[in-house]
Amino acid sequence: MRIITGIYKGRNLFTVPGKSTRPTTSFNREVIFSVHQDYEACRVLDLFAGTGSLGLEALSRGAKWVDFVEFASPALGTILKNISLLGCRESCHLWRKKVDVFLKDCLESYDIIFMDPPYEKNLVNPNLLLIKERKLLNPDGIIVVEHSPKEKLNAELMESVIKEKGSKSSHFSWLQFT
Repeated sequence: MRIITGIYKGRNLFTVPGKSTRPTTSFNREVIFSVHQDYEACRVLDLFAGTGSLGLEALSRGAKWVDFVEFASPALGTILKNISLLGCRESCHLWRKKVDVFLKDCLESYDIIFMDPPYEKNLVNPNLLLIKERKLLNPDGIIVVEHSPKEKLNAELMESVIKEKGSKSSHFSWLQFT
């Protein structure tokens, strides 16, 4: 797994050992980053961060800050190794928290929020609703959710969807809350 473009272009990232984490593949990151390309000076939130590849790609493309949220110990270690590898500690923070706890306590707002939860664990809708209720997305901000094609967004969230793409194994939804 490597950074696609930007200041860290071509750098190989560490992956989480074992099969407990499903990393966002390079192909899926291409899908995500081909839709929204402007990360210059953005504040980014990477939820269920795994390897940290989405947030690190955003930093490579000019984001000014990334908060990574992850709870699993193997993934935490991998994110720390990737941050160290790229030398970007001054531009990010890693939070060891469950995502819903982080969102309930969060006092910041973000320009871009990435959310890639474990598939089919009923984590997509409740966390999107928390983001919306807590107003954690800046005006004109975008949420990018990678989820199972079997997981459908609630009807109340569908009005916020601005784009969708999918394959038989992954589905992507881009949302803006107004």
